[in-house]
Amino acid sequence: MYEHLEIGYMQGMCDLLAPLLVIFDDESLSYGCFCRLMERMIENFPNGGAMDMHFANMRSLIQILDSEMYDLMHAHGDYTHFYFCYRWFLLDFKREFLYADVFAVWECIWSAKHVSSSHFVLFLALALLENYRDIILSNSMDFTDIIKFFN
Repeated sequence: MYEHLEIGYMQGMCDLLAPLLVIFDDESLSYGCFCRLMERMIENFPNGGAMDMHFANMRSLIQILDSEMYDLMHAHGDYTHFYFCYRWFLLDFKREFLYADVFAVWECIWSAKHVSSSHFVLFLALALLENYRDIILSNSMDFTDIIKFFN
């Protein structure tokens, strides 16, 4: 990627490129779309500020909307830093869904900016967490447990 030497390659970029290669089945078109996608996603990678904002927003959402889960997270090794969500935000949930569903999820995330909120990823993360809420609470998961669970 000689055009973007200042950025270079970072782990996770191949996860974003792979679905584009599958859809387009054309390397040059995929590369062009990947470059545009990275304009949106680069802030999630190291040296961008988006990840800290995502974590802080998730902390606030859980604290307000589900204080019971927040208290469990705080009491069992304090994982209210939400680092276990890192991959979700870095890859727009690419690894959390079946490959066929990733395209629909990405379309929702990318179009939400124009229709509802540019922070739509937070609501997906909240929904994913709340979907497994009972399992997390009933097993009193600590940070290690929740990392294993979501991996």
